[in-house]
Amino acid sequence: MTSASNGDRNLYLQDVHNQTSIVVLGEVLWDVFQQSRRLGGAPLNFAAHAKRLGHAPSLISAVGVDPLGEEAASAIAALCLDTTLLQRTSRFPTGTARVHLGPGDRTRFVIERPAAYDAVRISDREIEQIRQRTPAWFYYGTLFSSRAEGEAVFQRLLGAMPAATRLYDLNLRPGCHSCSLVTQLLAVANVVKLNEEELQAVHEFTGLPIGFEAFCREGSRRFGWKAVCVTLGARGCAMLACGDYVEADAQAIDVVDSVGAGDAFTAAFMHGLIRRWPVAKVASFANRVGAVVASRHGAIPDWTIQEAVDL
Repeated sequence: MTSASNGDRNLYLQDVHNQTSIVVLGEVLWDVFQQSRRLGGAPLNFAAHAKRLGHAPSLISAVGVDPLGEEAASAIAALCLDTTLLQRTSRFPTGTARVHLGPGDRTRFVIERPAAYDAVRISDREIEQIRQRTPAWFYYGTLFSSRAEGEAVFQRLLGAMPAATRLYDLNLRPGCHSCSLVTQLLAVANVVKLNEEELQAVHEFTGLPIGFEAFCREGSRRFGWKAVCVTLGARGCAMLACGDYVEADAQAIDVVDSVGAGDAFTAAFMHGLIRRWPVAKVASFANRVGAVVASRHGAIPDWTIQEAVDL
């Protein structure tokens, strides 16, 4: 694929300062590689990329009262994210995940639990703060709610934001999900994003079809999703929004680091839906943003919308 047409450039670059309030719930952790570590966690990555797209995410998570927690809190503040709801706890250490890199989007993670984010609690005062922000979107994954305490926090937030569009990015991790939990989270979602491997798991959990378009259409019919996207790694993505379905080719790039690219894709997917773009434009833009992040080191590298458009 080549750089965007002039019409698409104008579409992608318009209203870049029109912020949308987003509540982001989930884990902050350090991705530990064989010879290095980097700050990550899908919710944090998503929040950082949503901020890069001009939105106003508020991250609900926790770090430990330990050196990794101090370093994480400083790094998150440096990303210019709202840390009002980022908690600190002495109950558990700051989260970590051992990363085993694989081809495409098949990177494996080994999560250490319990971790600081498992200690998140939401007070009445914080609920009121959230309500006053009238968030338009609520992002969540599976990992945080896989423990009873996290699920209770998630349910309380659902009740506090009845008008927010609920975006579920599955991010299934071994030992951190169940059929009943995933089905429950799918049922309350308005927008769903998952990869091809996760589609297979959802097929086994729910009986939804395995074909991309059939999965998207039947899932939307059964659960009431407004939009759903299956990422296909180097083959692009399959996306359904407002009844329109498209399969979009990926950008041809040299992948440097795939960690975080899926989270950038999710942020761009949401961005396109917020802007009410045609589904083909949403898919193309999300592919571009995911590709520009995958072409650089780190889950949250520096990038701009202009660079994604010019890719």
